[in-house]
Amino acid sequence: MYKSVYPVVGGPTFKRINVDYRLTQIVVDHVVAEDGQYDVMFLGTDIGTVLKVVSISKEKWKMEEVVLEELHIFKQQLYIGSRDGLAQLSLHRCDTYGKACADCCLARDPYCAWDGNACSRYAPTSKRRARRQDVKYGDPITQCWDIEDSISHEAADEKVIFGIEFNSTFLECIPKSQQASIKWYIQRSGDEYREELKPDERIIKTEYGLLIRSLQKKDSGMYYCKAQEHTFIHTIVKLTLNVIENEQMENTQRAEHEEGRVKDLLAESRLRYKDYIQILSSPNFSLDQYCEQMWHREKRRQRNKGGPKWKHMQEMKKKRNRRHHRDLEELPRAVAT
Repeated sequence: MYKSVYPVVGGPTFKRINVDYRLTQIVVDHVVAEDGQYDVMFLGTDIGTVLKVVSISKEKWKMEEVVLEELHIFKQQLYIGSRDGLAQLSLHRCDTYGKACADCCLARDPYCAWDGNACSRYAPTSKRRARRQDVKYGDPITQCWDIEDSISHEAADEKVIFGIEFNSTFLECIPKSQQASIKWYIQRSGDEYREELKPDERIIKTEYGLLIRSLQKKDSGMYYCKAQEHTFIHTIVKLTLNVIENEQMENTQRAEHEEGRVKDLLAESRLRYKDYIQILSSPNFSLDQYCEQMWHREKRRQRNKGGPKWKHMQEMKKKRNRRHHRDLEELPRAVAT
């Protein structure tokens, strides 16, 4: 600005000395109270706090500034702004690292530490002892001395998956630590030992799991997804894959189709039996009338079963009738001329 603008009172409206922050932003709200009008100032600082100050007029242009409160806006939160809006994210999400001491240490997150029961937020001023954290090396063996109990506390997930022969299937495995390397092992049905799976054209390893294309019967078995970081290895998930033979699937579908036809025949026979009982109970309804009614019902069923073909034949028949009728109407005119 070319020339400074001074307050009407001849001095600063608000001042603070010997503080560890600077005022960077100001917003003023003009408030109407019971005993008058006041200016409430919201003063932003360079340390992420907001001062809420009210300016009160006194006699002879004297002003009194009262700090109502100091708002701590950024309480371990991250704010991301864009053209579409504002998003708020927590700086720590320790619960996503699992329920074991080893997983918490392997995460190497400075915001998180193992407190003996769970992976929770780490506070330097915390009075709680036995906080286990190793950001520098991420070695759970040196931090989790009860590592066996820690791992058994969260057993590996076990799932059963069914796949159809010659189709594809996906075995999901997502490690909690981004630094862990994943290895897959299979214990085939009837075998006592496990072998490491090597990726090839049919078995594809991804960051989210294992994709098996064109399933074969020999692919059945127990799959182990293991995460390794430094010298620490643990199982994330165990998946039992059952491969259903394609021929067996076709036989099942054929049996379901035949079962559906049998149900339709049974329903039709029950309906006819019901009609027959109605004839016996009604003396005015003859057997000839029943047969004629069944004949008309079968005729309607075949017509509906024909679908578009039957409708097309009906339309062609109507067109021929209309053309023949038009020719008969035009015949006398031609004779008259």
